[in-house]
Amino acid sequence: MTDIDSHGAVVLHATDAALEMVLELRSAEDDGESLALWVEVTGTSRDAFTYDMYFQAVGDASPDDWSDERGGLALVVPAHSIAKMRGSVLDVNRDAEEGGMVIENPNEPPRPAGTSPQMSGPPVDLSGDVAQRIIQVLEQQINPSIAVHGGRADLVAVEGDAAYLRLSGGCAGCGLAAVTLSQGIEVALRESVTEITRVIDVTDHAAGTNPYYEAAKK
Repeated sequence: MTDIDSHGAVVLHATDAALEMVLELRSAEDDGESLALWVEVTGTSRDAFTYDMYFQAVGDASPDDWSDERGGLALVVPAHSIAKMRGSVLDVNRDAEEGGMVIENPNEPPRPAGTSPQMSGPPVDLSGDVAQRIIQVLEQQINPSIAVHGGRADLVAVEGDAAYLRLSGGCAGCGLAAVTLSQGIEVALRESVTEITRVIDVTDHAAGTNPYYEAAKK
């Protein structure tokens, strides 16, 4: 593992504000000092990558993964995401209403002619009403992508142009889940179900003894 990749570049930099937020979230975890913040690309939607962010043991990183340590926090980017994230910045979301964190990535996914990139998963049958189509996208595209870290997203309600979701398992925990929601789930839903322009998280992120972290199954 190395803080500089083969191109001589830092793959992911965390700002001081993001570092402070992640360390605060990690302090609530059992054996938190052994956990790194893992950030990976889960797919694409429109002209941007989608992401998942989670706590996992530092020791689970392989020699091909990228890692760095700053201020007592280890960052890990899995090998398959390194080229897609090179030069990215993890920062706090300046939008007070949304909160959480955002990833600023200078890289864009390739756009082969005649294709429409989406969060990873098979093509979705977008038939039925809005709620049915949202559920189809969640079940066929989004949940398979985040299930590897124990995460799940369920539709609670649809009101006008807004879809209300509840996150559970590895996706519960306000600071980290905001990235998975806003830069993963929301972009995929808005692309596939054009009637939806807003995705609202109604999860009780404070519930449970370990509201965010679940060890990934390897």
